[in-house]
Amino acid sequence: MIHRNEFRAMGCRMLALVESAEPPALLQEIPAVIEEWEQVLSRFRSDSELCELNRRPGQSIPVSQVLWEVFLAGREAEKLTGGLVNPLVADALVYAGYERSFDQMQAGAFSLAVSGDAPQVPALADVSTNGNSHAICLPTGARLDFGGVAKGWAANQAMLALAAHGPALFSAGGDIALSGPLPNGEPWNISIEDPFQPGAYVEMFHIGHGGIATSGKDYRNWMRGGIPQHHIIDPRTGLPAETDILTATVVAPNAMLAEALAKAVLISGSEAGLAWLDGDDTLAGLLVLENGQRLHSRNAGRYL
Repeated sequence: MIHRNEFRAMGCRMLALVESAEPPALLQEIPAVIEEWEQVLSRFRSDSELCELNRRPGQSIPVSQVLWEVFLAGREAEKLTGGLVNPLVADALVYAGYERSFDQMQAGAFSLAVSGDAPQVPALADVSTNGNSHAICLPTGARLDFGGVAKGWAANQAMLALAAHGPALFSAGGDIALSGPLPNGEPWNISIEDPFQPGAYVEMFHIGHGGIATSGKDYRNWMRGGIPQHHIIDPRTGLPAETDILTATVVAPNAMLAEALAKAVLISGSEAGLAWLDGDDTLAGLLVLENGQRLHSRNAGRYL
């Protein structure tokens, strides 16, 4: 029997599913665990460990295991995406108007006056680390935001914990980690929401294990000085990405990789993004363009 727990955390809907004879106690404990992670990783909680680190540039600060692991995930994401996913986009997000949690912003009505040029996004190589003490030293003028990697990491960690009790799925706002197929060998059915028709879906993916994630500019968007903004920053410009892709869905070997690549593909645009997916046999994807067109990667048929 599939047991479930659905709740909100990290500014999004969380869903935990596990196939087992009896619901494991962990299923009800997961929200508290996610809350602990959010208290470490949130840019919107002034007393979080991340905010404390961001307030102390130039100092080598030992960090918790959770923050260290997510930082390493961010560093790996930057490497794999050629810098298109960079956790040092915090100031660029604030410049774009994303200075508080989206739950506190009224999409379409939130507006800021434009002032100054977009901040330059530092290279993650400028961050000094000590692997022995798990210490991080941010350069002056640099602040971290884990919006591009934290949900994928959380989904993967929660799935691994639940998988001890049976086949498990964990979704963190659509960044989904899957431990393996159901006991009858059937894959999990993952519906991809239609960005043009909330509540409807554009495609159904059938996935046994690994990760799938969707990145889009259809939900977290607002106006700043009369100019539309969204939360996917292009580190090359320090501004919200200019792209013909509305949403990008990527299937990958794990949820962290799927989340990072979905953002990188969206930033790249449909031509380069599709070529990226088609160049790696471990990946598959679906792109929904602003004009309504849908593009499938060459491997997408494996999961449809």
